[in-house]
Amino acid sequence: MRRLSLGTQMFVLLMVIVLLAVGGTAAVWVQHTRRQFDVRNQHRALAIAQSVAGMPAVREAFASPRPQDLLQPIALGVQRQTGADYVVIANRDQIRYAHPNAFLIGRRLSTDGSAVLAGRAWIGTETGTLGRSVRGKAPVLDASGRVIGLVSVGVLEEAVAGQFGSALPPLIWTVLAVLVAGAGAAALLARRLRRQTFGLEPHEIATLFEQREAVLHGIKEGVLAFDPDGRVTVVNDGARRLLGLPATVGTLDDLPISGRLRDVLAGEDAGEDRIVLHDDRVLVLNRMPVAAGDRDLGWVVTLRDRTEQVRLTQDLDRASSATDALRAQAHEFANRMHTVVGLLSLKEFDEAVRYITETTEAHQRLAGTFGERVPEPTLAALLLAKSAEAAERGVALTVSPRSQVDPALIGDPHDAVLVIGNLVDNAVDALDGEPGGVEVVLATGEDGLRIQVRDSGPGIAPELAEEVFRRGFTTKAAQAGSRGLGLALTRLTCQRRGGWVRLHNDSGAVFTALLPTEAR
Repeated sequence: MRRLSLGTQMFVLLMVIVLLAVGGTAAVWVQHTRRQFDVRNQHRALAIAQSVAGMPAVREAFASPRPQDLLQPIALGVQRQTGADYVVIANRDQIRYAHPNAFLIGRRLSTDGSAVLAGRAWIGTETGTLGRSVRGKAPVLDASGRVIGLVSVGVLEEAVAGQFGSALPPLIWTVLAVLVAGAGAAALLARRLRRQTFGLEPHEIATLFEQREAVLHGIKEGVLAFDPDGRVTVVNDGARRLLGLPATVGTLDDLPISGRLRDVLAGEDAGEDRIVLHDDRVLVLNRMPVAAGDRDLGWVVTLRDRTEQVRLTQDLDRASSATDALRAQAHEFANRMHTVVGLLSLKEFDEAVRYITETTEAHQRLAGTFGERVPEPTLAALLLAKSAEAAERGVALTVSPRSQVDPALIGDPHDAVLVIGNLVDNAVDALDGEPGGVEVVLATGEDGLRIQVRDSGPGIAPELAEEVFRRGFTTKAAQAGSRGLGLALTRLTCQRRGGWVRLHNDSGAVFTALLPTEAR
C-alpha cells in the first residue's frame, strides 16, 4: 500500500480536528438551545397559569355549586388566546374543573399537584393525559389568601420541538461554512508544510537529521549554531565539553560563559582565531555568518581547545597571593613604624628600643618556627606571608608541630604553593571576619605531599561538600553565596598530578589534599 504524503496526512488530520471541534460545538449548542426553549416555555406557561389563577372570575367560580360550568369556558378561551396546548383548573382535592378534554372533567389530575397546593408555583416537564409537556403551575387563592385550587398550563414537547426546528437552519449553514473554511485552511497549511520541508517526507527528514547528528557529534572540535534571534539551534558534544554546557540550552544570554567569550560568540569582538580563556581551557573561536540567498539564518561558531589554562591560572593565583601578602606585610610594617615614630616623638627611647626588639624577635621566632617545620623555602615564605595577611583579619595561622616535610618529596613547589595558598585563603574566608584560628599540617611520604588545612569556622553543609569544588565556590561561598576559583583550581591541580582533595567537618571545615611527587 502506498504511503500517504506528509501534506495529505496533515490535511486529513486537520479535517478530523475541524470535524470534531465543529461537531462538538454544534452538539453543545443544540443541547443548550433546546434547554433554553424548554425553560422559556416553562416560564411562559407559569405566567399564563398565574394570570388565570389571579382572575376574580376564577376565584368566584370556585364558590359556585358547579365550578366546572364557569371555569371550562374561561380555560378554553385563555388556551385559544395564548396558544397554550392546555389549561387545566383543579380544586384542592386535585379534581379537574377545566380540561381540553371535557370527558376528563371531574376526574383526578394525572400528575401530583401537592407542591402547588402548598402555596408554591412550579415549573418543569411531566407526562400527562395529553402527552409529555413543559408546564407551569400556580395556586388559586381565595380572598383570605387560602389555597383553594390550582391552575396548570402546558405546551406539548412536539410544539417545543417545532420551535426548536425553526432555529436549526442558521446552525446548519454556520457548520457548513466553518467546514468549508476549515478545509481551505487545512489545504493551505498542508501546501505551506510541503514548501517548508522542500517536499521531503518524514522518513527522509529523519534520515537527514540522523546524518547531521552523526557528523556533528563525530567532530572533536566544538560547534555552536545560532539563529538570527540568538537562540542556540545546534550544539555538539565538543561544544558541551569545552564550555561545560547543560543538557538544554536556550539562548546566547543563557550560556554560562564569561563576558569576552560572550562578545566573541555574539560577534561584538569580530575577527578570526579569537583566543578566549574559559574555565581551565584556552579556546580558539571562529565565527561565521550563515545565509540562504538573501535570508539571514544566523551564525555558526567553531571552538578548538588550546588548553594551558591551568598553568596560566596558577601563575595568576600565585601573583595575586604574593600581592596580598606584600600588602598585608606593608600594612603591618607601617603600623609598627607609626608606633616607633610615636614613641620617639614622646622621647620614650627605651620603650622604642624595647618595642623594636620585641617585634623583631617575635617575627624572627615566627619565621624560625615556620622554617623549622617547613624546610622548603618557598612554602615557608608563603605560610609566613599568609600568617601576616590572616593576622590583619584577626585570624591566627599556625603550622602544626606534627608537620614533617622533606623538600625532595614535594615535587613541583609551584603546585604546592597554589594548593596551600588557596586552601588557607578559603579557610580564612570561612571565618568571615570573626576571630578564629587556621591550622596547617604538611607531611611528606612515599605518595607525595599531604596537606591538611583546618579552620575553626562553622563548617560546610554536607550537601555542599562536592559543590564547593566547582567554579564559583569557596568555603565562604558555601555559607554566604560568595564567589571564587580557589577550590576549583586546587582540585584541578591535584587531579592533574594524580592526587585528590577532600573535605569533612570536625569542629570546622577540614580540607585534605594529596599532591604526588610526580605527575601520574
